[in-house]
Amino acid sequence: SGNGTTQTQSENSIATTNSLGSSAKSLTDYNNAVSPQADARTTLAVQNGVCQPFTQGGSYEFFTPDKNNDPNSTEQQYFYDNSCAQLARDETRTWTSTSSSSETLTHTMKIFALGNATPSAIRTDTVALLNATFDQYGFPNPALGFSRSDTGSLNIAGSNTINSGFEVVMLPISGGTESFCGDAAGYNATGIQSLNETFGWQGAVAQTGTRTVNSDGSVTWNVTHSGSTAKGPIGTLSLAVGTQNTACPITKPMYTLTGGTSLGSYNIPTVATYKNGMLLGLTITNATLANGYTLNVTTSTTVSPTSNLFISGTITNGSTQIATFNVNAFGDGTLTITSSGAQYVLTDWHVVK
Repeated sequence: SGNGTTQTQSENSIATTNSLGSSAKSLTDYNNAVSPQADARTTLAVQNGVCQPFTQGGSYEFFTPDKNNDPNSTEQQYFYDNSCAQLARDETRTWTSTSSSSETLTHTMKIFALGNATPSAIRTDTVALLNATFDQYGFPNPALGFSRSDTGSLNIAGSNTINSGFEVVMLPISGGTESFCGDAAGYNATGIQSLNETFGWQGAVAQTGTRTVNSDGSVTWNVTHSGSTAKGPIGTLSLAVGTQNTACPITKPMYTLTGGTSLGSYNIPTVATYKNGMLLGLTITNATLANGYTLNVTTSTTVSPTSNLFISGTITNGSTQIATFNVNAFGDGTLTITSSGAQYVLTDWHVVK
């Protein structure tokens, strides 16, 4: 029965972490959909090809066009060190205008382990933007509103590992407040081999979230993300893609999960702050999860955002600690089951093995 309890704790902890990942990754993608220059109220300015260190550690560089000189393109690079030498993420986007208020774009993100010049994983997304006002870089202006959908996959070692999608509807600014709604879903296509299972998630903004531009140029997103998780034999889950939404609230999510057995629902209040696309703070207090579990997440102010000790999470069942995880600002790190010591790898906010 001990092994059964351990397996159950592992399943629920993986599902919990993926629930967090769905919310955190969606917010990161929402945030990075918007150019810093698209909002005139920020003090932040994009400096093309200039290395810009973050105060707490790590650095950033922006290029337009991308380093390959593709037309209608940008490139954003994030580094583990302060001098733009040790690459952590390399993100390129190329866009095609489809009307004065719409465009499609391809977004490619290469993920690098510390000290490695070859990417360990590559994520490719196909994006559609509607009802938007664009800047010279093809980014939508959030204050004027837009709708964005994103369908993609994360490949690790050439294997299609995570399939997921998300959408966001930014409402035009009203009374000084920028509000939004959205939904997301996904699953691990390769599954967790040690458990012989695969896991998926689906959810939406339970109530309208807010985006706030701060005086230092950072941006804070505040939202409660609600949804459910599922498990099943490897190969039994899939992503269903419906019609893109253009208004809030969302009554029929564009992205849903099909197949598997429900593990239960979650409700995750999330506050996330970004600057230049880097996550600088993530706080989750007493999120409610499947099987009565609770999640709390804090951010360290003493280590670099690129450190795997930057963000720490604790999963509990009543007064009993079930699992802990530690990740960097990119969502890479480790989930550890307390009772067994079993560890699982997180990449780009989701458990991949």
